[in-house]
Amino acid sequence: MLFSLTPRAALVAATFGLLAAASCPACKNKPAEGETAASGAAAEGDAEGKPAPIDTIKIKAMAMRRDSLKADSIARKNGQLPGAILPGHRIVAFYGNIRSKGMGILGREPKEQMFRKFAGVLKEWQAADTSIPVQPALHNVTITAQGTAGKDGKWRLMNSKATIEEVISWAREHKCILFLDVQPGHSTLQVEVPKLEPYLKQPDIHLGIDPEFSLATMPGVRPNQRIGTLDAKDVNWTINYLARLVSENKLPPKVLTVHRFTRKMLTNYKNIKLDPRVQVVMHMDGHGEPTLKKDSYHDYIQTEPVQYTGFKLFYEYDPKPKPHHMMTPVEVLTQLTPKPLYIQYQ
Repeated sequence: MLFSLTPRAALVAATFGLLAAASCPACKNKPAEGETAASGAAAEGDAEGKPAPIDTIKIKAMAMRRDSLKADSIARKNGQLPGAILPGHRIVAFYGNIRSKGMGILGREPKEQMFRKFAGVLKEWQAADTSIPVQPALHNVTITAQGTAGKDGKWRLMNSKATIEEVISWAREHKCILFLDVQPGHSTLQVEVPKLEPYLKQPDIHLGIDPEFSLATMPGVRPNQRIGTLDAKDVNWTINYLARLVSENKLPPKVLTVHRFTRKMLTNYKNIKLDPRVQVVMHMDGHGEPTLKKDSYHDYIQTEPVQYTGFKLFYEYDPKPKPHHMMTPVEVLTQLTPKPLYIQYQ
């Protein structure tokens, strides 16, 4: 059906139960925080019987490595992990912030009016390509770059818990998956993404990261003054972080969108290391007339491939000036190579 995925919880749990079983024995018997090992301490410790220190970082690294090998094995055998959304679906998302009328279609119009428009868009995409089911999504900018520095000078602000819970309820009410998007400002992904962990532990919540508003390497630059940047090492950190959540919480693979419309927004793309627990979408985020958008998709998405591809359509900016227009689903599918599996409307 257009608005739902086939339930996959049992299959996912069974598969990732295998991942948990692949973890090292030390992980299963790790003492609780503040405790020490009760037996064998004298033999493994010093002459006074003090227990040997437990290298928790090394243990976690070993567990991640073994989980990764197990996931790789399953993916090679079956093509992908159970519960993976891509490439078996095309994700179509409405983007913005439910507390802002200026950030995108998500939040610009009253809720029910917006969802009526969204239903029509989903039907258009399903009609344009009947070979693949459409998966609806909301894409909420949850950590947003700001025009003022704030108390800590990081130029970003996170939505309140109430706002995040409200957009989660919107998504689930309409059988959508949800992307929480991060614009780190002068902070970093390593600081900001973990703030969303309680939500990312849920199976229907995914992540977007936006290099345009990543300015940690540009001291003194305000958001919107210059286009920011991320490196492959930042994307790899995010992939590893999400992969750990997938293994530890027995989740289906996460989808990670990375916005891009210039070459410098993402450096060293060839160094990105994929993991079957995380499906990476390089998302062409620029606005303008169709020829410009198609050229950007070719230059920054098609010719610098990572894994899956995405394409953004702007209700307000793409049609300006006349006679320009926002591309239709049929135009996108017939004029872009490869055909994007993630479509976003702003």
